Amino acid sequence: MNNFVTQKIRNIGIVGHGGEGKTTLTEAMLFNAKAIDRFGRVEDGTTTTDYDPEEIKRNISISAAIAPLGWNDHKINIIDVPGFFDFVGEMIQSLRVVDGAVIVVGAVSGVSVGTEKAWDFCKEYNVPRMIFINQMDRENVHYEKVLEELEGKYGTAITPLQVPIMSGGRFTGLVDVVNMKAWDFTGKEPKEIPVPDDLSDSVEEIRTRLIEAAAETSEELMEKYFEGEELTEQEICEALRIGIAEGDVVPVLYGSAVNNAGVELLMNSIADYMPAPSDRPAVPGTNPKTGETGEYKVDPSLPFSAFVFKTVVDPFVGKLSVFKVMTGELSAGMSIYNANKERNEKTGSIYILRGKKQIQVDKLTAGDIGAIAKLQNTVTGDTLCDPASPVMYEGIEFPEPSISMAVAVEKEGEEEKVFGGLNRLMEEDPTFTVQPNVETGQTIISGVGEVHLDVIASRLKNKFGVNAVFTEPKVPYRETIRKSIKAEGRHKKQTGGHGQYGHVWVEFEPLPDPEQQFEFVDKIVGGVVPRQYIPAVEKGLQEALQKGVLAGYPMVGIKATLYDGSYHSVDSSEMAFKVAASLAYRKLEQANPVLLEPIMKAEVIVPDEYMGDIIGDLNRRRGRILGMTPLGNGLQKVEAEVPQAEMFRYATDLRSMTQARGSFKLTYVRYEEVPGNISAKIVEQAKRENED
Repeated sequence: MNNFVTQKIRNIGIVGHGGEGKTTLTEAMLFNAKAIDRFGRVEDGTTTTDYDPEEIKRNISISAAIAPLGWNDHKINIIDVPGFFDFVGEMIQSLRVVDGAVIVVGAVSGVSVGTEKAWDFCKEYNVPRMIFINQMDRENVHYEKVLEELEGKYGTAITPLQVPIMSGGRFTGLVDVVNMKAWDFTGKEPKEIPVPDDLSDSVEEIRTRLIEAAAETSEELMEKYFEGEELTEQEICEALRIGIAEGDVVPVLYGSAVNNAGVELLMNSIADYMPAPSDRPAVPGTNPKTGETGEYKVDPSLPFSAFVFKTVVDPFVGKLSVFKVMTGELSAGMSIYNANKERNEKTGSIYILRGKKQIQVDKLTAGDIGAIAKLQNTVTGDTLCDPASPVMYEGIEFPEPSISMAVAVEKEGEEEKVFGGLNRLMEEDPTFTVQPNVETGQTIISGVGEVHLDVIASRLKNKFGVNAVFTEPKVPYRETIRKSIKAEGRHKKQTGGHGQYGHVWVEFEPLPDPEQQFEFVDKIVGGVVPRQYIPAVEKGLQEALQKGVLAGYPMVGIKATLYDGSYHSVDSSEMAFKVAASLAYRKLEQANPVLLEPIMKAEVIVPDEYMGDIIGDLNRRRGRILGMTPLGNGLQKVEAEVPQAEMFRYATDLRSMTQARGSFKLTYVRYEEVPGNISAKIVEQAKRENED
């Protein structure tokens, strides 16, 4: 594909609810542009952008895939974005670099949660929008109702550019109200036809709305409109470009991706109305060497810089760093600098990606999207730039993982393969984390949802050839005591030659704050325990505290005072006093030991209508409601304290209760005593596991 100038580039995200036909729409656009010679089907696993084995198996998009095409002297970089919320990270990183988005809405299903989320993310990232009402070929199409839904939810910005032509309840064509042309889709190729007489009123109404929306983009056009003068087609088009770029106008178009009806008109609208990268606002950047900040517009005349928004890991090809050129131009073999890592990188070949296909190019100009293989120090969110003109753009903020599982190897000896593979997958997916839990001894993987983690497990097997076992994580319970005791520990052993002798008296007391794990006090007088052995007593207690006397969980909130003891001039040693300390520790069974559990603060944001269900559910999870705060736009924030043990599956349950409209965040607060009835079950379970 030829190198296009910045003004002729369009970077477009295809977003929306899962199952509304985003991938099929992308496929139709590629086919129309002759970028592919066969129209693939999602059901057959033959589309360009759903090429991952997991995507083919599940018939859903999992990763954002890039699909460049040439159309009307423009280069359109399509990014097909997953609609399933488990893969929201793909949407966030894509919206960071696109200059416009097409929100795909089902003509039957209408405005869904995926529509809402796509709209909200586009608004958050200031991405201009179009809406494509897809699946007009289906039965029971109610496009007027869908349009009303959109208008009711998003107001006067919603601006239809077309009127569907329906014949016998079947979608047969479109009227373009911008140029007042009508198209028939019943043949092999779209055919221009006169505007149907029975649609003249509808067309006139929609055109009036369009002209009013166009007039509102400038005082000059507004004045012309009020004076009763007709706006020219050129004036309307220019006004649309301005209104879309500023977010004041969101055009609505119709079609059927699976039948390739109305798709060419959508492509024309993208080329004609969507902003070029250079039309977009400047973004902040920082010189990493001087700390100086500035604003950077996409500009080919400036020194080279690029933002890495995605990483693709392939066990055979290696790592691909996918980027958008922000300024200047990148040529193959150029020396580049990673501003985040402050390291030079070696560049080999430059590629543009079309699904899994890598197309080598000589250079890429500002605004374009490409990839470089095998950059050693570069990860998602980094900035690459000219070493002589360093700049660093803001990174990408991804949502915190909301569901966790413990992972272990299935076969002994595959630890390196499993954890190496997981780390490679984490490099590819910033919403996925791998962390060891020191307290439980488990390795914890975390992600956005159950499907997300299921995909990780499958990719681990498919990409790296290893299986792992995933289980629910253990709760990091702790133990403490509720009363003070004095305990004796005496270790005496005689086996010929030197024996072993250590003898201590320790007073154990609960600390007021269990977060203060351990305090050791030396009150020995008169040398009854020699100075050189006292550190051994403290160390022996610290080691013993790692395993509680109740259920084997770490003991915390303990004050230990060494106040008496005895020694033997020959047989005493540091080891003997360590053992004596551990023997005294065992007496903590008499100090009313109790189990502690981590308490989390939950901040749950949900629409008003789900409040009752959410509060009831949190109460069932032993939660304490702290308060409720209205956030506007029909949203409420519920704050509660809930035991961690009750929240492992909350991400899935919340999604189910709120039709995926709810979100939450958990933060650790403190440890609290476990209620007696629950504690007894946990202790019993721990004893069974220890026996096994």
